[in-house]
Amino acid sequence: MKVRRMSQSLLVVAVAAVFAAPVSATTLVRRGLDRLTADNETVVQAKVLDIHSYWNADHTFILTDVHARPSQILKGRSDSDLSFTVMGGTVGETTTLIVGGPDLAPGSEYMLFLAWMDLPGAPHRLTVRDLSQGVFDIQMGRAFSQALGEPLLPDAQGRTDAPGGDEGILLESLTRQIRDLR
Repeated sequence: MKVRRMSQSLLVVAVAAVFAAPVSATTLVRRGLDRLTADNETVVQAKVLDIHSYWNADHTFILTDVHARPSQILKGRSDSDLSFTVMGGTVGETTTLIVGGPDLAPGSEYMLFLAWMDLPGAPHRLTVRDLSQGVFDIQMGRAFSQALGEPLLPDAQGRTDAPGGDEGILLESLTRQIRDLR
């Protein structure tokens, strides 16, 4: 009897292993500055003032509202302050992590590529549509894509590197390129 129960348990585990969904990372096709600029309605250099994570209306997904103050509006329009929503965040002891998603912190400055999209349980929100590729960290006059280190699939030209690479892009140069691409 004990052997039969153990055999049934092993069979259940084996069946579960066969039908389990494979775990995989987010796969992103490389987006150059041309596509980022063309495909997003708003491009701003901004300092994040605060963030607030919460459950969506259905209590099925965690979202984070980001409040930022633009220092440059390169495309689109913005009031003195800007609010947008990203997927993921932490509420209490529960965290929703978006692999390849943007990493934003209050007090930090970024170049943000934003578009209007429907998010889980939150329709028509301004968001970072291109995940980590839509955010550049600004440090000491340079901009670094948050997609650095992400395994990007080749774009139409066969490139897989994040714009600016490990060295980043001079902020002046990035600003000029975005303005020229609008």
